[in-house]
Amino acid sequence: MGSLLTKEEIKRILQSRFENDECTRLGEIPKPSSLKDIGRASKRIVRAMREKERIAIVGDYDVDGVISSVILSQFFDDLGVDYSLIIPNRFTDGYGLNPEIVAKLDVHVIITVDNGISAVEAAQICKDQGIDLIITDHHNVPSVIPDAYAIVNPKQEDCDFPNCEICGAQVAWYLVAALKEEMGVEYDLSSFLDLLCIAIMADMMELTGMNRVMVKKGISDLNRSKRIAFEAIKQYYGKSTLEGDDISFLIAPLINSSGRMEDAILSYEFLKSNDIHQALEKLEYIVSLNEARKDEERLLFESTLKYVKEDENIIVAWGEEWHEGIVGIVASRLSKRFKKPAIVFSIKEDKAKGSARGVGDVDILELIRSQEALLLGYGGHKGAAGVSIEVKNLEQFRVNLVHAAKALSKEEMALDVDLLGEISVDQIDFELLEILENQEPYGQKNPKPSFLLRNISVKVDRLIGKDGQHLKLILQEGSSALEALFFNYDVKAKQNDRIDILFTVSRNDYRGLVTPQLLIKQIVKKY
Repeated sequence: MGSLLTKEEIKRILQSRFENDECTRLGEIPKPSSLKDIGRASKRIVRAMREKERIAIVGDYDVDGVISSVILSQFFDDLGVDYSLIIPNRFTDGYGLNPEIVAKLDVHVIITVDNGISAVEAAQICKDQGIDLIITDHHNVPSVIPDAYAIVNPKQEDCDFPNCEICGAQVAWYLVAALKEEMGVEYDLSSFLDLLCIAIMADMMELTGMNRVMVKKGISDLNRSKRIAFEAIKQYYGKSTLEGDDISFLIAPLINSSGRMEDAILSYEFLKSNDIHQALEKLEYIVSLNEARKDEERLLFESTLKYVKEDENIIVAWGEEWHEGIVGIVASRLSKRFKKPAIVFSIKEDKAKGSARGVGDVDILELIRSQEALLLGYGGHKGAAGVSIEVKNLEQFRVNLVHAAKALSKEEMALDVDLLGEISVDQIDFELLEILENQEPYGQKNPKPSFLLRNISVKVDRLIGKDGQHLKLILQEGSSALEALFFNYDVKAKQNDRIDILFTVSRNDYRGLVTPQLLIKQIVKKY
């Protein structure tokens, strides 16, 4: 048994995560000019604005893509520029700029936001038709890049931008900054921080350096924001303030749900609402889409369970017409529940599109890459990836991956990369809550700390939630009592059990009384 963590040690460990941050204030974030091609892009767009040429924005259907579209279009609105906007539909258009979308647009200039770096075919069509294509993106640069008028992407090899882990909305925001400079107009660039913090967190960017600075400031701006959409969210959910967790668990899933279930333009219009009544109406519809997503997700999750094999270290599941917008969330739930990497495919005709999630210290992208010969395409990073394959190769892919995953150790899969250490009950108090809140926002590279609590007694157990799928416990040690919640529990604890738990600490604000509440990630052991 290791030594128990004190509050001082917790504070020291958390602060050490930012020791090497180059950027600690907004004034220190890199200048737009450090992005390759941004000058060329902004000069061309300003010329189009002045000469009243037709401009189109092409966005993407996730949170980052929707917010990128809002940022650039709002700047155009404010300057009275005429433009058309397309956010591709996941189900009818597929991802990003493609030849069909170019065919719909009768314009001189197309600006992509949060996509386009792999749109080689569409770029060629633009070139042939004399359309100047300006790509702004942040995704990995493929070996063959589109022949575009300008490409603004910090991941390009010859780009001097110091931090290439920024999201699409940040690149779009930098384009606005360059346009403002090129035109010599007054414009408050910080007015977008309330939106940017949502895009950065939703797109799982690393929360260190400039991203951390922008999100921290953005969350406080979110609470003072004049945007009607955020007023509507506060009213609808009866919240006086919005916090980092509200972005991760409420705002981002809502904005995402319209693109997952129907059409992302609904979220775009909601974020640009000017009228509180219309905003609330739109929000209500988006909430209903999000509820439908949750129902669909539950059914899909149950359908995947038959693919989970006790003696296999990876889960590979597929089904006809499984909802494409939801397979990623289900893969994520499977990997968390069973502590194994998971890939879930939706089959349509002779092709299958899948979403993969890693677990612990497992690199899911490497596992997928090892089967490259069988695949139509894949991409992503260590923790999450997308993959497409012909249906006839699915079974072979599964067999090969099960074999490759044999090499994974239980430790590697169960490793909780966020675990800070073991703690005693008497350290869990309001002061600890303050220490933890001071280090927010949590996310990539600054994960919310988990703690281990051993041999604690269960005084009260209760099932809560619509279908009793969540567990609420009162835990007691001597005279200290703590409230704990276990969402979608997979191990049940009953009164008088003694248990070891892995948990995070959150704020419970009940009628003005603030107490720490434990969110259980895992019941590690029952005595």
